[in-house]
Amino acid sequence: MKINKLNSIILLGLVAIISILVAQLLWTKEAFTLEQKKLSQKANIALLEVARKLYEGKDHEASCQNPVQKISNDYYIVNIQNDFEPDILEFYLRSEFKKMNITTDFEYAVYNCQSDEMVYGKYISFSEKEKTKRTVSFPKHKNLVYYFAIRFPNETTYLFSSMRFWFILSIALILILLIYVYSIFTLLQQKKYSELQRDFINNMTHEFKTPLSSILIASKYLSEQNPIKDDKKLHTYTNIIINQSHKLNNHIEKILNIAKSDYAPLELKKEMVLIVPIIEETIENIQLKYPEAFITIETFSNEYQIETDVFHFSNLVYNLLDNAIKYCNEKPQITIGISNENSVIKMAFSDNGIGISPKNMSFVFDKFYRAQNEKSNEVNGFGLGLYYVKEICNLHNWKIKVQNNPTNGITITLSIPYKK
Repeated sequence: MKINKLNSIILLGLVAIISILVAQLLWTKEAFTLEQKKLSQKANIALLEVARKLYEGKDHEASCQNPVQKISNDYYIVNIQNDFEPDILEFYLRSEFKKMNITTDFEYAVYNCQSDEMVYGKYISFSEKEKTKRTVSFPKHKNLVYYFAIRFPNETTYLFSSMRFWFILSIALILILLIYVYSIFTLLQQKKYSELQRDFINNMTHEFKTPLSSILIASKYLSEQNPIKDDKKLHTYTNIIINQSHKLNNHIEKILNIAKSDYAPLELKKEMVLIVPIIEETIENIQLKYPEAFITIETFSNEYQIETDVFHFSNLVYNLLDNAIKYCNEKPQITIGISNENSVIKMAFSDNGIGISPKNMSFVFDKFYRAQNEKSNEVNGFGLGLYYVKEICNLHNWKIKVQNNPTNGITITLSIPYKK
């Protein structure tokens, strides 16, 4: 179910981003076409004005027909059918293009109307810093009339430069799409590795349980035999086998429970219970394992109640106490402070252990994480205890935080909504 939901979200995300990208590209294409039309209109108006000015003061009158013909996107012909000076033509072209805000380079050529031969041409660059005067050689005859042509060689570049915003937006969208695809690819890879890891752990733990059960049965049977009971040393060794087998079995059960919670959330059977009696019972159980530990409860009231799953809440407290005792170089001293602040019950577990390095503080609740410190090689475990505690808190919608004490050890605080 989760996989199908994830695939659906990925697919919808891809469709949405690709749709936006396609729409953006279509808008950009449309904008380019509009810019092209605008340039064409402006060039047409400017050339009409140039033709009108070239007719002024001449014997010929301007034709009623439009003298400007657009041959292609960047090429125009203006049929003057009159004689004119190229310097004057250039001056008019510059001034009219400037009025119409056409700032791209252009080139013009003058042709003989009778022979269609080019008699003069020049390239005009708006980026020229120095204007050089050139000697104009222009054939003149009273019977010759001329027309001129204009071409914008850099029209495409000019249009692109005027559409920078559209292209930047399109590039940004393409980058977002690439990042999204890369993120999805990485997510799927991580998901694949996570499933492989989970399957390996499940298979490994199940394979361990069968021989471990056999070892426990055989060890218990062995410990009940009279020769073993009579030999103190053999009896001790047998008890060590049994105890260590039980410890290994507990670790395997913990791993299996965590692996199960990856497939589906743990089911909680919530009920209203008193906190203090559950904590006292858990303390009694853990002191059977660690009789040297000194654990106290500090509270203003024994009547604090919360809605919780008793089994998981007991395990949560046990894990916190077990962790505090294992990571301590001195005689373990743990204080459990319970208070009520603004309709929230605060449970603070303070110990006198070795503490946690600030750089490792944000990882202590991660699955399989074990901080490297002076006790990490001595303490057995898989880094699942605090991960389990965090999972139970999340399922109850409780908050949990950890901080180092001013002197030594850490304090782990649970914030539980209080119901009166």
